[in-house]
Amino acid sequence: MAPDPDARWADLSGRIEAGKHILALRVYHEDTDFTGLVYHANYLKFCERGRSDFLRVSGIGQSELFAGEGGKEPAAFVVRHMDVDFLQPARMDDVLEIVTHVDEIGAAAMTLRQDVTRDGAVLVTLRVKIVLISGSGKPRRLGALVRSSLERFVNQEG
Repeated sequence: MAPDPDARWADLSGRIEAGKHILALRVYHEDTDFTGLVYHANYLKFCERGRSDFLRVSGIGQSELFAGEGGKEPAAFVVRHMDVDFLQPARMDDVLEIVTHVDEIGAAAMTLRQDVTRDGAVLVTLRVKIVLISGSGKPRRLGALVRSSLERFVNQEG
């Protein structure tokens, strides 16, 4: 049996702690603007990484969904709506944590709350509604795998 490639980097996708997903990342020069602060759009990329790794750690393989494995129609999560509050700036070399909570799970969508923190201080808050869509672009009901993988995280503010 071939070794699991993810086992070598188990911490790469973050961790689940007290009902929430935490992904650590460092701010690099490329993440900042001419003022030396993180460029606002990069927080969206940081949070996208947090959401993707949250799903991965929860047992939901987005590549498998997209490929339509198991004879299912291909599907993907897309962003439907997003609210962002920029509270404090981050700078080069800061170590940030992207903390992801599940607020609610609906029929075809879920709402997540994400906080970008540094040393426990919240820098950015984001509330995002993501929808599962079919390959043809129509909303698709969340299946049993998605529900069973994520229901344990709903409203676990910890």
